[in-house]
Amino acid sequence: MCQEVRKICKCGKHSARFHLRDNILSPEVISELYCPQCSQLLDIDPATMVMDNGWVIEYDMDLARFMAISKLTVDAELVQPDYIFDRGYACWLEMYPGEKEDILEERAEIMQLQQRDPGNYLRKITSWNIARIERLKAAGWRKALAA
Repeated sequence: MCQEVRKICKCGKHSARFHLRDNILSPEVISELYCPQCSQLLDIDPATMVMDNGWVIEYDMDLARFMAISKLTVDAELVQPDYIFDRGYACWLEMYPGEKEDILEERAEIMQLQQRDPGNYLRKITSWNIARIERLKAAGWRKALAA
């Protein structure tokens, strides 16, 4: 079972939902979130932070290492912000913050075909999803690049 966490960014204007893979790490590992607006003046510390298209996640690395070492039995040096995010231990629930809301309208149009024309629906939903992932890769979103 995986846990979902919602965090508000430092400036309070935006929020993001996080996925905590296999409950290896606790929500407290995500110590701070910075949206593209509030991260502009931020000095990025790669020892505690990961950046994804202007969004910055700051991790409590002492807690993350303690939990990862005890639950995953990995070397402490391996547990870095990139490792935590890219392995899904504390990353976006979606491909990027707000994706669910962004795709509702696009997807709704295609979903209408499901009952009327199932064959066309399958072709359209598949091509739409492939094109969407390619757009996200081109934009540089970390989870899309790994897909």
